[in-house]
Amino acid sequence: MSVVEVLTQRAVHHRHPGWPEITPTVTLLNGGRLRLRPLKRRDFRAWSDLRMKDMEFLKPVEPTVPSTWSEAHSRLAWWDNVSYLLKAARQGSVVPMVIELDGRFIGQLTIGNIQHGGISDAWIGYWVYSGVTGRGVASAACALGVDHAFRRIGLHRLTATYLPSNPASGRVLAHSGFREEGFLKRNLHIDGKWMDHHFVAILADDFSTTAVERLILDGRLLR
Repeated sequence: MSVVEVLTQRAVHHRHPGWPEITPTVTLLNGGRLRLRPLKRRDFRAWSDLRMKDMEFLKPVEPTVPSTWSEAHSRLAWWDNVSYLLKAARQGSVVPMVIELDGRFIGQLTIGNIQHGGISDAWIGYWVYSGVTGRGVASAACALGVDHAFRRIGLHRLTATYLPSNPASGRVLAHSGFREEGFLKRNLHIDGKWMDHHFVAILADDFSTTAVERLILDGRLLR
């Protein structure tokens, strides 16, 4: 069964939609194998190592940390962060995933503020280690996250934001089908100051195909 058939056929989990589940694996153009899998407590070392290496890339685009970058990536900070995320995941409000490339931790993707019922939406966010950029990793991970949100969590709407100074992130979101819905003035505190963001969204019924299938048809993934 293909990755597209898997995403299309599986039913939404009745109790904790989309958690804890591993997504199908997709193949990048260079042959790399990528998937999303649930965040685990033992991911601390890989998480800390990569984010410490990438401070110059991540700090300017992420919410302001209340301490030093080193303190924010200590074992104590990780324990507080992962404990909150896993509790929220069990309650169904967050789905925190690891982006794995050929079995290696190379980033994170989070589906947050999950709401069902009359709203049925959430936001999606991600970061990818700079050492693997330029290979289509972020686009593939985002597509898997979008399909997981719609096909497994059962959402109707997914939103995201990106900085005007980070158009590459906007292109990644566009590859999955996100469209511009607005411009938010000074809405998030990033790297010590309030910053504007582009606001984008996608609906479950915007496309008849999965985001992964669209990347395959666009020549960004191998079938």
